[in-house]
Amino acid sequence: MSHLRAFAFVPLALLGLTACASTTETYPGRTATEQLLVARAADRAVEGLSLPIPKGSRVFVDDVYFRAENAPYAVSAIRNALSTGGYALAPNKGEADAVLELRAGALSLEQMRRVFGVPEMRVPINDSFNVVSIPELSVYSRRDRVGVAEFSAFLYEPKTGAPLGAIVPMTGEFRIRSHKLLMIVAWGQQSVEPGQRDPGDSWRQF
Repeated sequence: MSHLRAFAFVPLALLGLTACASTTETYPGRTATEQLLVARAADRAVEGLSLPIPKGSRVFVDDVYFRAENAPYAVSAIRNALSTGGYALAPNKGEADAVLELRAGALSLEQMRRVFGVPEMRVPINDSFNVVSIPELSVYSRRDRVGVAEFSAFLYEPKTGAPLGAIVPMTGEFRIRSHKLLMIVAWGQQSVEPGQRDPGDSWRQF
């Protein structure tokens, strides 16, 4: 019996020796390049922002109806544009000369792909709608990834609600382009580098 107990203890000892720990990695919904594309588009949309009120006026930026992914970055970009444009940022409506109410038309990504050849397809193979994937067979393909931003706003007097003027819609985009020849040879811009403001000419980037 003592030998049996010793034999039964061996697997338990081995389990203790082989115990290990693992870490779990999480992945964001967007890659760094996708996030930078949207951020650069927002920066471009607010360039030269001007309001139909005197410089130095105290402006409260109301973002309660500004709903979009990456909205905090876009709102901060608008506030920065106002500050650098000569306006003072008011902490609340009561201390403001004007309220700028924001809304987002677009703050997202577009992707366009052009293929010279046969694009990737999914073809049904029976009455049960089972499909088979046919890979791309192209001589040349081009991929554009574009961050798109469009903001609208209106300006009003905080005490009376009277309109103070219209704001020209703010629009901007940031595009990178890559190419592929015979599905093997790739060139052009594959990603956005942190701090990069000009995507450059994709034909000269290898």
